[in-house]
Amino acid sequence: MFPEVFFIVSSVVAVFAALAMLISRSPVQSALWLILVMLCVAGLYVTLSADFIAVVQVLVYAGAIMVLFLFVIMLLNLGAVPQLEKIDFKKGLGFVLLTVILAQLVYITSTTSTALSSKVIENPETGSALKIAEELFTRYLLPFEMIGILLLVATVGAVILAKRTFE
Repeated sequence: MFPEVFFIVSSVVAVFAALAMLISRSPVQSALWLILVMLCVAGLYVTLSADFIAVVQVLVYAGAIMVLFLFVIMLLNLGAVPQLEKIDFKKGLGFVLLTVILAQLVYITSTTSTALSSKVIENPETGSALKIAEELFTRYLLPFEMIGILLLVATVGAVILAKRTFE
């Protein structure tokens, strides 16, 4: 009973925090709302028995990356987002697409909730650090290394572009 209630509360808070992040006029407030979204996602990971991923979510994303975002926002000294006078076609289309996606989500969750609630996680060790490391360094070693090289190239490119900007 408790995991289901926690899952529902955490997901509802995450959705509302994400909407507040999008609606907020201040970049700092938007970043703080995003931190709340990431903490709720970590709570969702806990309900799915992925404790290691939940801890990584809090430490890396809600902690380190969001602090970096806040520093950049404060360094750039961004003010409030300028007020727009009219609603354009893109916003209307986005609202229609959002409504359709939410309707599909409600339909899917209402039809599959009984089928999912009857299933039990066979292996509770799926979210442990040992199982993740085994999969990452055996089955997914090549993609893991390729992502590392891609991130290195992106970092070097960012440093070169930043160096050109400040010279």
